[in-house]
Amino acid sequence: MELKVDEKLAGRTVRDVLTKDLGFSSNLIKKLKFSENGILVDGAFVTVRHVLGMGEILSLATEDREEDVSPYLVPVDLPVEILFEDEWITVVNKPPDMPAHPSQGHRLDTLANALAYRYRDRIYVFRPVNRLDRDTSGCMLTSNTRDASYKMYSALREGKIRKEYLAVLSGIPEKKAGEIRTYLRRKPLSVIEREECPPDAEGAKEALTEYRVLAESEGRALVLASPVTGRTHQLRVQFAGIGCPIEGDTLYGTASPLIARHALHSVRTSYPHPASGERMTSTAPLPPDMRSLLSALGLEEPEI
Repeated sequence: MELKVDEKLAGRTVRDVLTKDLGFSSNLIKKLKFSENGILVDGAFVTVRHVLGMGEILSLATEDREEDVSPYLVPVDLPVEILFEDEWITVVNKPPDMPAHPSQGHRLDTLANALAYRYRDRIYVFRPVNRLDRDTSGCMLTSNTRDASYKMYSALREGKIRKEYLAVLSGIPEKKAGEIRTYLRRKPLSVIEREECPPDAEGAKEALTEYRVLAESEGRALVLASPVTGRTHQLRVQFAGIGCPIEGDTLYGTASPLIARHALHSVRTSYPHPASGERMTSTAPLPPDMRSLLSALGLEEPEI
């Protein structure tokens, strides 16, 4: 990354520009300080205390290098719908039954494999901003650069990224709109499963979800839900906790004759662009199995 020093930047230290104008975290600045050619002004090494002069060129080594690439990530030509992409971020409509990143038993069928293939002509590091379960479809954000990753992570931590999900529940909530506030933790003796627990239980973390019922049919409810916090399996555990597990969720409910996975889709995500700060929104169309489920229940696809 290169910046030409103008009136806005002249007379300020490099550290001040990195933190206030570029939004770099202290960890990223530390990495730049100790990287070869990490921070240069007119091609010469400087410290973060350097005061920038008008017309100088500030160069920052934020680009990925070959050693940053995982040797275990194999590019694979897999179909994936791109909702938005530029040099900073890529937003995809992740299909169901696709893991986000490689793991035991899933080395060549993940979103990471698909994006590594899409960007095979450059150095590519897979950096997911939000993660979706294998069977959850919809909007998933990824960062394409190191500095974008830090900015998006900060935005996520500060609650500046809003995620909205469409879910079909097996059951109809007593309250048609409101919030669910509970505490969650990993279930003892399980690596995957989560459970609700008292606030003072070991490992307890607060979980807050806002929701509203959009339609009802045959003992099911179509809801729009937004997790304010981002706990693992948050929506799945909380809806099961009010007696309305997500349709087809075999971990927290039961299998469904109408859909072969849990009926959960990340339909819309809004976020600040890591470069401009502009508020952006990406919307992911429903996949065929969710549309078929709504049709079987006599429900129309909602306009979101």
